Amino acid sequence: MKDYKVYGSSSTDGWFHELLLLFIVLTIPFLQYLGKLPLIDPDEGRYAEIPREMLERGDLITPTLNYVKYFEKPPLLYWINAASIKIFGLNEFAVRLPSALCGLFTVLATYLIARRLYDRRTALLSAAILATSAGFVLQSRIILTDMMLTFWLTAALGTFLVASHRYERQRDSGIAWYFFYLFCALAVLTKGLIGIVFPAGIIFIFLLLSGRWELLARMRCGTGLLLFLIVAAPWFVAVSLKNPDFAWFFFIHEHFERFTSTVHGRYKPFWFFVPVLAATMLPWSFYIPAALAKAWREQGREAGRSGLYLLIWVVVIFLFFSKSDSKLTPYILPVFPPLVILIAHRIKGELERRGQGLKLATRVLGIVLVILGVAALGYAWVPTAAARLAEIMPSQAGSLKQFVTNAPIISTAACIIVGGLLLIQGMAALAGSGRKPGRVLMVLCICSFLLEVIAPRLIMGPIAQAESPRDLALKAASLSGAETRIVTVNPMQAVSWYTGQRVLVTGKLEELEYGSRQGDQSAWFLGREALLGLWRGKTSLLIILKKTDFNGLQAALHPKPRIVMESGQRLLISNR
Repeated sequence: MKDYKVYGSSSTDGWFHELLLLFIVLTIPFLQYLGKLPLIDPDEGRYAEIPREMLERGDLITPTLNYVKYFEKPPLLYWINAASIKIFGLNEFAVRLPSALCGLFTVLATYLIARRLYDRRTALLSAAILATSAGFVLQSRIILTDMMLTFWLTAALGTFLVASHRYERQRDSGIAWYFFYLFCALAVLTKGLIGIVFPAGIIFIFLLLSGRWELLARMRCGTGLLLFLIVAAPWFVAVSLKNPDFAWFFFIHEHFERFTSTVHGRYKPFWFFVPVLAATMLPWSFYIPAALAKAWREQGREAGRSGLYLLIWVVVIFLFFSKSDSKLTPYILPVFPPLVILIAHRIKGELERRGQGLKLATRVLGIVLVILGVAALGYAWVPTAAARLAEIMPSQAGSLKQFVTNAPIISTAACIIVGGLLLIQGMAALAGSGRKPGRVLMVLCICSFLLEVIAPRLIMGPIAQAESPRDLALKAASLSGAETRIVTVNPMQAVSWYTGQRVLVTGKLEELEYGSRQGDQSAWFLGREALLGLWRGKTSLLIILKKTDFNGLQAALHPKPRIVMESGQRLLISNR
């Protein structure tokens, strides 16, 4: 039998079987319960409705949302979702599956990259860390362009590393380089120019710092760029020919203005992604500083080139989005794969030295997890505590009531299970730090895995039910006839998905603003006075709106509105 350390450092034995085992095990957190939760606006409704309309209209070139032009993103996610709908039918599972698979495949790609760069144990640790980073897994279960972008960027930047290693070992066949350009093209078709800007910038800085300019001669730049254009360019040409205004909106408004201004209303401070990364990578985020420091210390050595590359990968993307004036939580997803490899490399090295270098981070992690566990256990009693506080502090009664109303409703059982798992992790980290780091890592992985399996049913279920307009949309569809019009106050793309029809929109048009100005769309986008006039007329209206919007609109509605149905934070009202 092989010595464990020898087998653990092997880069050739059993990789396919491990990859297959990882795939089978990880289908549970990534794919289970995908079709049971309703679509949540705005992202899920948008990325489900666009491919539905593509199939209905028979047009895969010009994306539309609520049947008006929508040019904010390239079409690859729409195309793959449309193919999934054709295979699995028009349901939540079909439209969520591609994003979930991208998350799962990113874990597998991370394993392969880490195994090529380091060794078997680092690869397994990398896969385990990424697959038990709750924020990564839960975001993969939501329909997002960012998860697909993360997979293509991981594949592209990982392929560059693999190709450069093959060059060092005189096995440079050139095929890996062409895969690099292919993955970059697919990244561009997923989310635009950052699909090529990130790889180009990261590789340029790496070559600059490492002095490995000889790789440029090996990268097949001429034929590789030709392949890139053959894959990426045709849709941009076709959509521009059909829509002359596309180029300005997509390249100037959606790239330059999104980065340099607050035009999209998504401004956050420069440090926004620091707490986001710390929360979404729990329980592993406390090991990030030491992992980055180790990569920087080793960058001057021959063996440290891979760490330098991974470090540049993390820093470039993190700083780019931190500098941008438009920030959303999923933007940071592409830094997860290189980060977890660096963390795994650091942890693996410390485990061989009995984990003394992990002691401080593990203890701090343990304290935080215990606090979170206690908070989770107490969450079920928040309404009761808020009521008591309101009695003690009457001046704050309104704020407390609003907080309880908007807070997700989580069952007592869910709070106990989640809180218990967090407490187990925290106590294990405190008890085992500096003495039994291997056992601590095992407890962290197992409990995090269980949390990811439990969360969709016990936590995400109630949240999705409260935030999704599905029940109201289905009710409206069952009541609507030939003379009935369905209206949403502010865009709710999932309403179009569930009703299978175009809806009238009033209030803030947001992402529909551009499309609403293309041609005469006045019959479908109503101002306040137009809505009130239609309400008083002979047309039967069914309006889906948030309760807060209803409070501001109710006094102006004559005849008095009839509340047909209530679901979560939304109402369905009628003028009949």
